[in-house]
Amino acid sequence: MDIVAFEKKAKNKFQDNKSFLKKLKRKKPNNLDDITKRFHDEAFEEIDCLECANCCKTTSPAFYQKDIERLSQKLKMSTKEFINTYLHLDDEKEYVLNESPCPFLGADNLCIVYDSRPKACREYPHTDHKRQYQILNKSINNTLVCPAVFIIVERLREYYKF
Repeated sequence: MDIVAFEKKAKNKFQDNKSFLKKLKRKKPNNLDDITKRFHDEAFEEIDCLECANCCKTTSPAFYQKDIERLSQKLKMSTKEFINTYLHLDDEKEYVLNESPCPFLGADNLCIVYDSRPKACREYPHTDHKRQYQILNKSINNTLVCPAVFIIVERLREYYKF
């Protein structure tokens, strides 16, 4: 996968995709969850997360208290030590990583804390969830990070044609 070409294409289409997703959110089609899930499954047949790992290289998930406790235990650290070592509060008062790429991303693009990873990582990119219309704002930003989300949004645009 050529991540540079993807990022350029995603940036070029960002405003069009943003406008489309705003319209989609207003219209709230009844079949949106089913269609998005179908396109999610198709996109992830094309995209290999382990080849890409762009999400882990460029963004941080939110870390909730349970995530912090689970990871602290996995790394044999106190929660305070974990927070002081890896996290800070962002503008939304959520704990996020101090740096990118993720310090838990191995050179082989495997997560070294995979079984204990944060909930946000487990659920990313959220395109197979119910009530998609509620997270379309997240999806627009994720088109810049995840090639699969970009593909899903492009296919939604073709499907709904408005």
